[in-house]
Amino acid sequence: MAITSHMRNGQCEAALRVFNLMPCRSTVSYNAMISGYLQNDKFNLARQVFDGMPDTARDLVSWNLMISGYVKNGDLFAARVLFERMPVRDVVSWNAMLSGYAQYGYVDEAQEIFNEMPIKDVVSWNGLLAAYVQNGRLEEAQRLFESKTDWEVVPWNCLMAGYVKKKRFVDARNLFDRMPVRDEVSWNTMITGYAQNGELSEARRLFEESPTKDVFAWTAMLSGYVQNGLLDEARRIFNEMPEKNTVSWNAMIAGYVQYKKIDMAKELFDAMPCRNIGSWNTMITCYAQSGNISQARSLFDEMPQRDCISWAAIIAGYAQTGHCEEALHQFVDMNRAGETLNRSAFTCSLSACADIAALELGKQMHSRIVKAGYVSRWFVGNALLSMYCKCGSIEEAYDAFKDIIDKDIVSWNTMIAGYARHGFGKEALVMFESMQAAGIKPDDVTMVGVLSACAHNGLVERGMKYFHTIYEDYGITANDKHYSCMIDLLGRSGQLVEAVKLMKGMPFEPDAAIWGALLGASRIHGNTELGEKAAEMIFEMQPENSGMYVLLSNLYAASGRWADVGRMRLMMRNKGVKKVPGYSWIEVQNKIHTFSVGDPFHPEKDRIYAFLEELDLKIKLAGYVSSTKLVLHDVEEEEKEQMLKYHSERLAVAFGILSVPAGRPIRVIKNLRVCGDCHNAIKCISKIVDRLIILRDNHRFHHFSGGSCSCGDYW
Repeated sequence: MAITSHMRNGQCEAALRVFNLMPCRSTVSYNAMISGYLQNDKFNLARQVFDGMPDTARDLVSWNLMISGYVKNGDLFAARVLFERMPVRDVVSWNAMLSGYAQYGYVDEAQEIFNEMPIKDVVSWNGLLAAYVQNGRLEEAQRLFESKTDWEVVPWNCLMAGYVKKKRFVDARNLFDRMPVRDEVSWNTMITGYAQNGELSEARRLFEESPTKDVFAWTAMLSGYVQNGLLDEARRIFNEMPEKNTVSWNAMIAGYVQYKKIDMAKELFDAMPCRNIGSWNTMITCYAQSGNISQARSLFDEMPQRDCISWAAIIAGYAQTGHCEEALHQFVDMNRAGETLNRSAFTCSLSACADIAALELGKQMHSRIVKAGYVSRWFVGNALLSMYCKCGSIEEAYDAFKDIIDKDIVSWNTMIAGYARHGFGKEALVMFESMQAAGIKPDDVTMVGVLSACAHNGLVERGMKYFHTIYEDYGITANDKHYSCMIDLLGRSGQLVEAVKLMKGMPFEPDAAIWGALLGASRIHGNTELGEKAAEMIFEMQPENSGMYVLLSNLYAASGRWADVGRMRLMMRNKGVKKVPGYSWIEVQNKIHTFSVGDPFHPEKDRIYAFLEELDLKIKLAGYVSSTKLVLHDVEEEEKEQMLKYHSERLAVAFGILSVPAGRPIRVIKNLRVCGDCHNAIKCISKIVDRLIILRDNHRFHHFSGGSCSCGDYW
């Protein structure tokens, strides 16, 4: 028939021309048009043909075709309405409704259809059994299975696979042993189940007993050895395989990638006779995760075809290696290429926005996430929440938190840590109480956030209470991060003796982070002797840590010990330790502006410096006095003031005031900890210009407003 021929070749318009030229249309011709449109995913056109049919022309085939069309289109309600309108139904009609309900997880409705069926065939029984299995209702599946004895091999395999998926291996094996006839799927299901569960000896025994070992059985054994870290045995299986498919090659390559054997993975990849997208994606991910982003990009550019996983892999690679702007460029290119923006692409791009504090870009991405329907799902929702926290918008972070329907422990931990870093300790503790009220059990990460909130806000008693009951109340053994928070809390509050006592009582040796907390506290309280001891220990553990040399130098400078400041500088030079240069950046109209100390390169430098001089006069009139003791050079006071005035964070703040519209927060990021003098200056500036200034350094957030800071000068 011409209509059917045209439809099979995708020539729907040609089929329609033939149909329209027919002087007399039969039921067969109508059905051919409906069937053809459905095969070519043109459901609306199929419906138009069905609706235009004379009632006398419709037969069972017509009705069944449309019911199947509605089911395929996901409109079960319309399918049921049509089903109820049918003048006569056959077993195909009933099976179409049953399979539709089963396919979309409406098991009870599928069971109702099954029970009402006047006649049931093999498809009916298999359909309900599959519905039970696919939705994890194995007890009902078992009862249905035991109610009948003449099952073919496919339903046996279906139920057995359900048991394997739920790791009910005893039930699966009993079923396997009872099977009157087994096919390759039966053997492969059990072999795969045992192998994936780590029961390799049993998997190998069945593999050896299997009468016919196809490529899937060999690959199941190979994958089992890979998953259990037995790469040599996996490679032996791989070499013995009489036939390999792409899955076999990819499984072996993925094993090498998982255990960081990159050269061997590349050797196999190069030897593959035929690669698929998965092969390329595995290698791109391999290089990206190992930090070799140039090689990952080279493979990405060579790919004959890409999918959303390829794009997500290269975006993740750039984001994880610190190339955040390039990661965002790739996200834009992915969208331009017409590729589906998947969860991984959104998550990695949000991470890149968070790292460079590109809030406006993050907000634009948020809009796309809402349109894609991901906003309420925890995987993307948590990334969105983290982005707002790291970009300094804690209110929008909380809004994102509320939008997540199924909050997991990461959602709660991110919000608690976010409040802590922003200096809102009380809000962090309220969130902690809400988390417990919601039935979420805190973990060790939660308690780091809670103790950090106490440390950032000087809540000594609360912090001590949580720390000393951490095991009793939450079953958590305190680790180095918890002790570091407590030593930071005690040290910053001036209880240095208690901090040292706590450190000496730890069940493990203090690491550089714990000594660093003690050094920071010593600098705040001017305890040179303790600071020197802490620094000495840090230099042994991390001789290249320039930040600790600077902290000790600050301590010496504050005490006027310039010879020791010079000694630190000489020690750094002799050990080849270079001070990390400080720089700050701000996002204005989707563009990142970066500043270094005394920056001479910004195109608006003259305007910025002139405005900074004006601000300097105003804050001095308001009572600001430069903290010149923080300058690590033994020079005149006036020169010290000049050195402090042009720190990178002040340049960024000045540019923000000039460029960001009034009423909007000014958000600045610094790669190092903000200096004490700039902290005091920005407090005064926030009052004079009446602006909210949010500054993120490498330790925490500072919200400057009305002449004060959210940290309460406790930082």
